[in-house]
Amino acid sequence: MSTWLITGATSGFGRLVADRVLAAGHYLIAIGRRRDRLDELVSSAPGQVTAIALDVTDASAEQVIADAVRAAGGLDVVVNNAGYGLFGAVEQTDADAAKAIFDTNVLANLAVLRATLPAIGASKGRIIQLSSLLGSFSWPSSGLYSASKAAVEMLSEGLAHELAPTGAKVTVIQPGTFATEFVGTAHVVPPNETYQPTVGAFLEQISQLPPEALGDPNTVADAILTVATMDEPPLRLAVGQDSIDAIRNALQTRLTELGA
Repeated sequence: MSTWLITGATSGFGRLVADRVLAAGHYLIAIGRRRDRLDELVSSAPGQVTAIALDVTDASAEQVIADAVRAAGGLDVVVNNAGYGLFGAVEQTDADAAKAIFDTNVLANLAVLRATLPAIGASKGRIIQLSSLLGSFSWPSSGLYSASKAAVEMLSEGLAHELAPTGAKVTVIQPGTFATEFVGTAHVVPPNETYQPTVGAFLEQISQLPPEALGDPNTVADAILTVATMDEPPLRLAVGQDSIDAIRNALQTRLTELGA
């Protein structure tokens, strides 16, 4: 039996992974903001869950998480999943919205790492960092969100090098577009006239995607479970054909520019 910690465990990829972890008989430290959904996890697997109702941006989050890991007697896998989306023109995104996306997607991610890395290093465990296909490039409207996910990718790459002597492994998951609550919970800044032809047109295009264009989120949950048990997991794993294709295209474009 392994001990897992999942942030954002009450919805989306986090909840799907949590269900799989519990079904496999592992112990789970589940962190989320919704107490009712945390209670569902506890009821589904009595004796297997420590449920913590917590906003990971709270000043107390690092200490609360560290205390939970200590009480559990250690940790084998951390899934740093909590985050949200922000879409709007760079110029139109005010300071509060920009700060909020970095507080949640980057600084809270770091707080979780600081709280869990001593135990992960001791167990030669696994760190799963949730990024996005948009951590490798940016669409019109995704500048700030892409920047936050690119920050996660770069800090994760540095962390992987730093942890190499300990035996602990880091994997960045780069999902494409999947049918989760992400779109409905993302903050959208409506474009003004200047940005209507770019940001507005793009947001309209995305809003008209048919349901069949969105991937099955179970694919991402299965990928997370797989890399968590691999002896030599990849540093990055794109999940979804749209993610693979878009990241490949972005990298090829950069190589072409570099060559020029």
